[in-house]
Amino acid sequence: MRLGRARGTALAAALGVVAVLGFQGAANGFGTDSLDDEGLPRYSAPGKARGPVEGKVHKLRLKNKGTGKAVLAQQDTKPFGLLGVTWSDPAAEVKGPIEARTRNAKTGEWSKWITLEKAQANLDGKRPGMRGSTEPVWVGLSDGAEVRVGADAGTAALPAGLELALVDPGSTAAAKKSGDLKAEPAAFAAPAEDPVPPTPAQPPTTPGPASTAPKPEIVSRVQWGADESLNNEGPVYLPGAKIKAAFVHHTAASAPYECSESAAIVRGLHVYHVNENKWRDLGYNFLVDKCGTIFEGRQGGVDQPVQGAHAYGWNSESTSVSVLGDYTQAGASQAALDAISKVAAYKLGQYDGDMSGTTMLTAGADQKNYFGKSYTAGQSYEFKTLSGHRDGFNTQCPGHALYPQLDALRTSGPAARLKVTSVNGEAAQPGSSFQTPGPVSVGFDTSTASAQVSKFELLVDDKPVATVAGTARSASASLALGSHQVQVRATTTNGKVATSLPVTVLAEVKDIKFVPVAPKRLMDTREGLGVPQAKVAGGTSVTLQVAGGSTGIPASGVTAAVLNVTATEPTQSSFVSVYPNGTARSSASNLNFTAGQTIPNLVVVPVVDGKVSFYNHSGAVHLIADITGYFTWSGEGATHTNIGPTRLMDTREGLGVPQAKVAGGTSVTLPVAGVEGIPATGVKAVVLNVTATNPTQSSFVSVYPSGTTRSSASNLNFTAGQTIPNLVIVPVVDGKVSFYNHSGTVDLIADITGYFSDSTSGATHTNIGPTRLMDTREGLGVPQAKVAGGTSVTLPVAGIEGIPATGVKAVVLNVTATNPTQSSFVSVYPSGTTRSSASNLNFTAGQTIPNLVIVPVVDGKVSFYNHSGTVDLIADITGYFTK
Repeated sequence: MRLGRARGTALAAALGVVAVLGFQGAANGFGTDSLDDEGLPRYSAPGKARGPVEGKVHKLRLKNKGTGKAVLAQQDTKPFGLLGVTWSDPAAEVKGPIEARTRNAKTGEWSKWITLEKAQANLDGKRPGMRGSTEPVWVGLSDGAEVRVGADAGTAALPAGLELALVDPGSTAAAKKSGDLKAEPAAFAAPAEDPVPPTPAQPPTTPGPASTAPKPEIVSRVQWGADESLNNEGPVYLPGAKIKAAFVHHTAASAPYECSESAAIVRGLHVYHVNENKWRDLGYNFLVDKCGTIFEGRQGGVDQPVQGAHAYGWNSESTSVSVLGDYTQAGASQAALDAISKVAAYKLGQYDGDMSGTTMLTAGADQKNYFGKSYTAGQSYEFKTLSGHRDGFNTQCPGHALYPQLDALRTSGPAARLKVTSVNGEAAQPGSSFQTPGPVSVGFDTSTASAQVSKFELLVDDKPVATVAGTARSASASLALGSHQVQVRATTTNGKVATSLPVTVLAEVKDIKFVPVAPKRLMDTREGLGVPQAKVAGGTSVTLQVAGGSTGIPASGVTAAVLNVTATEPTQSSFVSVYPNGTARSSASNLNFTAGQTIPNLVVVPVVDGKVSFYNHSGAVHLIADITGYFTWSGEGATHTNIGPTRLMDTREGLGVPQAKVAGGTSVTLPVAGVEGIPATGVKAVVLNVTATNPTQSSFVSVYPSGTTRSSASNLNFTAGQTIPNLVIVPVVDGKVSFYNHSGTVDLIADITGYFSDSTSGATHTNIGPTRLMDTREGLGVPQAKVAGGTSVTLPVAGIEGIPATGVKAVVLNVTATNPTQSSFVSVYPSGTTRSSASNLNFTAGQTIPNLVIVPVVDGKVSFYNHSGTVDLIADITGYFTK
């Protein structure tokens, strides 16, 4: 049975204790809070970190039997948790095995004999006072030991000074309580030395490189109770300041342990490496236990390229992760493997490394590895970037069972070598800067196979703005004015995330002008024009080329397109959103319709890569798109001037044109240049809100430049008795515009809100969104309530969602009326001004209808007036005009 403490101490002294090294602690190393109910050390005692934990080493001299054998007789010892055998000459070789066994301090039972692996000499360079040694072995809380050396060595001489070093790691009162630290087995493989001793360096004054992989949670040296008084030389950093490979180790021949003991194991290794191996510090860069906890190893900063002492001949270009425990017979736990993956991915991701790839390392010594491969100092050799210790040195480490697990580990991390490769076609490097007028197309790459990537996200200022498939290698967005950090985030099929290093993109979007074009049909799903011939199914999108190719629109310089989009023959109620291709679709909608309804709406949509996409929410619907102009930064084009809203035409009253309905198959022509403050010359296009009312049958109206050939494009589509408005931006050729009605008769009304001209004093356009600014159903932007008849709500727009706080002359809003209780109309007008008779939306009870509005901004706000009943209103911004 176990001897009492007083008797054990006396007996140990009588049997040859040669030295007791205490480190800044009490004589016995334990305070009252460090002992359990039996008076034994609490290696796994609860408590939060509160400073260094003092460890100590007890040394017992082995007796040389003179026949090539040495022993330490079975005896009581002071409490310890880790042991190893050392001898005077580090170059001396011990013939035969070195074996030890220990007595459990709680049960009094003796362990089986453990074979101690001999450590490689000079693992941390040639240093004063170095001794030969075995690898340290964790045995748990013990108070008895026995050693035998050279049992099969015959008469071979043994080195002098054989000693058993018993390490007491100290109380865990300084470590976090059990459950707070997820301790994992720390692997101690033969530490490695390079021929040239490392030179100490001053700690870096700046953070280490950013990594594409997230930094895992790591238990710091302070948290596990490192006694920093043992480390008085300072850290050493890799000569090339770049980690090329990560070596995986295990601590080998360890007794079973609880994860609450992991911090004590790490402390024991620290004390042994410094005091017995005479290294400058703990040999491993990181250690993990079976519960998945990662521990900071060698000091110098977890984000820095710290040089460890772990893989002989390869230390100067690598880092290390050691798993606490012996993995010769059984593999590491999944938690431990996950921890290895996290820390290896983080460290390799700092230096553009790939866990599943290979790298070239330069040998620092002549040696062979476990498989018999020879290395010659100074020559380069290919290694797997994540290697086992045995790949570089003749050792079983990291164990026969853990080593094959590395194959799965190599593909367990996030996407590797993820980087932005181009911005708008220009080659990119991390930290590069670029300029754009707003649209940005980002190319990227990863060394991880596409099949292992589920998606990529384009991040602008840490927010995802576009999502593409794992097979994609580019994504696009439209940027608001200002400087932005642009990155790519990859999510692999295992759920892990990598984020590229950022590039800076400055959006200079101050001089975007409008170029009107004669209305031209670009898309018709009924005929297969522009896109495949088929209805757009619910939950799907079609993508249309609007810039370049045969469209007649320039391939470069286009920032936004002005499209009149029509939905027809829908099978059920739904909505359509028009958005820049390759970007994340927002909640904004451009057309809302019911089954069987035909409805148009003008859309100003950013163009990122020359294409725009059309999303249908439900059912199936045919879509038509007619272009009437585009915005460009190329230097050409017209600036915008607010005017009105002012009524220019009303066929019911004979305003602007004769007082008469427009008959089917005929047109009326309206003078616009030189009218109501519009310049007589220099006008390129006018912005009109056109309303059709009192139609006698289903028909459509086309608005086009007077004196030109009318195309097939339509601006308003309606049924008998329906009143419907739509915004129109129409080119002005001879100072007039024409309005064509296809069938029946109809009254037409036109209200002007602005014009585009060659004036240098006009405003230029900036894309933004589409972004929802107002929703009375949810209280977004305005109070949560329907707008009552005869009242207005006012929406702040300046300084909101990337809109400048000053200098905004007008905003482009897609306004939707929904849930109206009776027939009514809505007018959108500048806050603080007198509302005119112009209307922007006309609807009947229960109808949902959208319309694009370009409304002047006077005091930073715009107002929305409802004439009758109550109605919910939604407003999505797509752009603004500034001087």
